[in-house]
Amino acid sequence: MMPMTPPVSPAGRVRLVVSDIDGTLITPAREITAAAHRAADDLRAAGIRLSLVSSRAPRGMMQYVRALRIETPIAGLNGGLICDPDGTIRERLSLDAQAVRTAVEFLIAHGVEPWLFIGHDWLVRRADTPQVAHEREVVQTTPVQVDDFAGHYTDVGKIMGVASDPAALPGVERDLANLLGGQASVHRSSPIYLDITHPRANKGYAAKELAHLLDTDIRDTACIGDMNNDIPMLKEAGVSIAMGNAPDNVKAHARFVTKPNTDDGWAFAMESFVLPRT
Repeated sequence: MMPMTPPVSPAGRVRLVVSDIDGTLITPAREITAAAHRAADDLRAAGIRLSLVSSRAPRGMMQYVRALRIETPIAGLNGGLICDPDGTIRERLSLDAQAVRTAVEFLIAHGVEPWLFIGHDWLVRRADTPQVAHEREVVQTTPVQVDDFAGHYTDVGKIMGVASDPAALPGVERDLANLLGGQASVHRSSPIYLDITHPRANKGYAAKELAHLLDTDIRDTACIGDMNNDIPMLKEAGVSIAMGNAPDNVKAHARFVTKPNTDDGWAFAMESFVLPRT
């Protein structure tokens, strides 16, 4: 599907943009381009507020919150933790402790390394792996190393499963979702990352809560993303936009498809599909 000129929106206008970060707002080099900065400024000038939602913990989002001078609440952990821009926690959704234990044991048995996120803390069993080193660089956060996750199963906002073999992750995603049933939301956030959160903690819930906190109708909200975990918010949005680099199944849930994040797709989406709806 190619980018298209938008017809008149059923909602008539957009008052809020809820944007994913990785693969969407930022480039593969994890940068906000000059065009994206200009588009964010154009949103502000038009009176359209911008909020961020991510599978990252809020600490890993703050560099982009500061860069774009965002003053709205943000949602981390796929909606499991909603914070003010200064990090003050507004809302949290935690997994059931038994569900955490079941998921951790299942992931380890299937060769997928679990990480736990509790409040603003990131817990790992080993801090010296390449995946942890990469994540530290990406989110600018230092993990807490623990010998064992037993004793850390309460107040968990998210489990991230880290796969060394991306080809195995779709099967793990399917089987773990079936095992946990309604106890958790299970979605891949990248080819090697699997996110397990509270059943209500998905980006659809996050987008609705952010809109509510900002006194905005979800029908007057545009959501933009690129991965499976973005689908729930694309389903809720008045204006849904998929990145050009998104898989086809994600694009199928969007009203519009913009350019890839390697070609200023976020800025193109704001200028083409959002700003005409002020």
